Amino acid sequence: MKKDQPSKFDWYHKQWGKPTHDDRLLFILLTVGTFQAGLSWKAAAGKLDVFLRNFHNMDIQKVAAMMPDDVEKIMQDPEMIRNPRKINATIQNAQAIVAVQKEYGSFAEYMWDFVGGVPRLNVYEEAYQVPNVSPLSKNVAKNMKQHGFTFVGPVVTYMFMKASGMIQDEVLNQDGRSVK
Repeated sequence: MKKDQPSKFDWYHKQWGKPTHDDRLLFILLTVGTFQAGLSWKAAAGKLDVFLRNFHNMDIQKVAAMMPDDVEKIMQDPEMIRNPRKINATIQNAQAIVAVQKEYGSFAEYMWDFVGGVPRLNVYEEAYQVPNVSPLSKNVAKNMKQHGFTFVGPVVTYMFMKASGMIQDEVLNQDGRSVK
């Protein structure tokens, strides 16, 4: 890739940690987290165009209405991460988002309520101290599962909340400068 060409991961780097209240973007970030489970973040984040193509441009209503034959079609895409459990989880999560939107007004409203509507800042001295799970993510994951979400364990949920800016982990290095 040429230096001046954007990487297919640029969208993820640009979004990472920026607070968003956009339900579609939250769904995209949750989907990346779902597909990232057991893989590297690059493997999942680099598939955005494939997810958009296979999941109706990440239109929550359309994804929620997908049927088993749609899953079979997606499984035929050679560029797709062809894990039927993750594909079905994306559809189930879209259905859960639709239900949450009816109950809370929006997926964003539901999620941001867990942090009181403002990003939760955690400060650590060293990078090795930053956890990949927290008591908050355990509680959120449990609540999400009660609302019909799947593939939302505490680790996936923590990364999703970090990606969407709900949780911001800041690391102070030896110079006292902060690194995010």
